[in-house]
Amino acid sequence: MKTIAICPGSYDPVTSGHKDIFIRAANLYDKVIVAVTENPRKKSYFPIDVRVKLLEKVVEPYQNIDVCHFDGLLVNFARKNKAKVIVKGLRAASDFENEFQMAQVNHKLAPEIETVFLVTKTDYAFLSSSAVKEVLQFDGCIENLIPLEIKDNLIKYYNQYKKDK
Repeated sequence: MKTIAICPGSYDPVTSGHKDIFIRAANLYDKVIVAVTENPRKKSYFPIDVRVKLLEKVVEPYQNIDVCHFDGLLVNFARKNKAKVIVKGLRAASDFENEFQMAQVNHKLAPEIETVFLVTKTDYAFLSSSAVKEVLQFDGCIENLIPLEIKDNLIKYYNQYKKDK
């Protein structure tokens, strides 16, 4: 029986830290679904279709990683896709509190689905999508912050976002 895991997030934009978590999850599970959603607590820079395209480019070399978007409750999406695991990356203790609370809610709603936390590598402990957006906003170098395969596309989409704003 194949074990399917989901890596949910808004990925606005995807970072090198996110990519590392996807790859590590893909080494642990038969199939990984990178599930993109809107975060109602944040205003997105990039439309969801752009985020999906960027993520597809990032995971293209990995046969057991798929990308899609979803709306609604994560546990419903997980059940629909027969996933047994939700994988979340943790950068710092501050991440744990929020992720722990979400994991408990998800467990209450769907006790058959486990949440697994992967601790970020030290190289990415400081990194967040918000930090990438701030560096982009001030025309800083994002090369070591995002997967290199999307750098040109990300800058292009960001420039379009600025123009439309």
